[in-house]
Amino acid sequence: MSQAAVASSLPNDLGACHQIIASLSSDLHTKSQMVEHLLTDMQDKDREILNLKCQLEALKRRIFGRKSEKVDPNQLALFEDLTRQLEQAEAQKASSQESADNRRKVNNNGRKNGHGRRPLPPDLPRDRIELPPAEADLTCAHCGQDKVKISEKITEVLDYVPASFVVRQYVRPEYMCKGCEGQFAIAELPPLPIPKGIPGPGLLAQVLTSKYADHAPLNRQFGIFRRHDINIAVSTMCDWVRDMADLLSPIVIEMKRQILQSHRINTDDTPVLVQNLSGKTCGKGYLWVYIGDGVQVLFEFTTTHSRAGPLGVLEHYAGYVQADAHSSYNALFEPSPDGVPSPRIEVGCWSHTRRKFYDARLDDRRRCTEMLALIRRLYNVEREATEAELEPDARLALRQEKSVPILDGIRSRLDPWSIELLPKSPVAQAVHYARAQWKPLTRFVEDGRLPLDNNIAERTLRLAAVGRKNYMFFGSDAGGHRAAVIYSLVASCKLIGLDPFAYLRDAISIACDPPFDRFADLTPAAWQASHPA
Repeated sequence: MSQAAVASSLPNDLGACHQIIASLSSDLHTKSQMVEHLLTDMQDKDREILNLKCQLEALKRRIFGRKSEKVDPNQLALFEDLTRQLEQAEAQKASSQESADNRRKVNNNGRKNGHGRRPLPPDLPRDRIELPPAEADLTCAHCGQDKVKISEKITEVLDYVPASFVVRQYVRPEYMCKGCEGQFAIAELPPLPIPKGIPGPGLLAQVLTSKYADHAPLNRQFGIFRRHDINIAVSTMCDWVRDMADLLSPIVIEMKRQILQSHRINTDDTPVLVQNLSGKTCGKGYLWVYIGDGVQVLFEFTTTHSRAGPLGVLEHYAGYVQADAHSSYNALFEPSPDGVPSPRIEVGCWSHTRRKFYDARLDDRRRCTEMLALIRRLYNVEREATEAELEPDARLALRQEKSVPILDGIRSRLDPWSIELLPKSPVAQAVHYARAQWKPLTRFVEDGRLPLDNNIAERTLRLAAVGRKNYMFFGSDAGGHRAAVIYSLVASCKLIGLDPFAYLRDAISIACDPPFDRFADLTPAAWQASHPA
């Protein structure tokens, strides 16, 4: 339409023109609001897509990728202010590697550069098989005299003998007075783990160790025993596990008492499946781990993930508690209703903080890589203290000297980032976690005995996490409590480098004696101290 035609169609009345202008203005305002809403929706969708990408990347890495959270050193070196610290870290790494190489040379029986076969353990039994030369070779071909033995060459071959069963017969002669009928004399049977039962302490220890340390379910052990022509029903072994958990539970109660006297307690939890009463479906339960001063382990089973779990164990504990920031632990650190501060002091985990920034790398690679480099410097300080074998006071002094400036650098970045970033972005959530946990995260610079992270609890929980992939679920809530008892003993043995089978066999043989009540002597740590060999 031409401009003249448009002009001729416009009304001459000024009021009508104002109405047209107002209508057009209203339409323009409405459309601009629609555009703004569309832009806002697009931004929300973009953020949601980015969050989903980050979650997908984390899930793919958890299922298919490597478990380590390593970052390319070239990315860390992009930050010029951290280059010097990285070079120092590499120098420390090279020095530690050289020391490890030197130790390896010593441990490899003096062989150059650690090459060659490692010697077999000297405590293994040796089956000596002599291979004499042929008779014709024992006579000298030149002079005809008999050759004499001057030395021998020994070649050791490591072989395997399958585990075997042993039937122990307790023979008790009966004596009777011929003059007085009915006057019999016979020795008493030694205490048995299961009265009138056939399993000895070694067999019971093997069943417990295979299931709770080696993750072999009872039905798999049933097949192993069948290969030896031993037919032990799975239900029978279930009864054995029940009886042994009841027998050994006083030891775990004593361990719990000692753990509650520790300077610090590391705790974490993991879900497990529990069969319902109907036997057709499974519900969810939880195994909680409590580690006292990195020496003793206590497992507890609960049917819920509420605060009642950790609060029921640590209600009367006074000391440091290191855990993640899950809400189930909040009640441990809240003041009492009358305003009295909690006797428990929260300690944060830098490993959890680092993982959040690592998972948010797709959102903001620059900020996340910079934060990962700073956290790496904190761990470099800890590595330096560990390699120098520093005592807690010396470690604390080193932290005050080197870790505190690093923490200041981390905080100086977190505060402005919390304002600059969109609240729902993955990196903003990582920043929020670090700022909300700042006081617990910096607790380690107040006490040299506190570790930087809660990895010891996560590593210990792997014992139950790997086991549940094999036996799938607990048969009942009572089965969960029994498993917690055995896991407490097995995990404590593994934590201090003790053979679970040797410990359980001895503990069962001693604890089955009814008069025995010195359970403090049967904790894994006490048993190891009394059995240095």
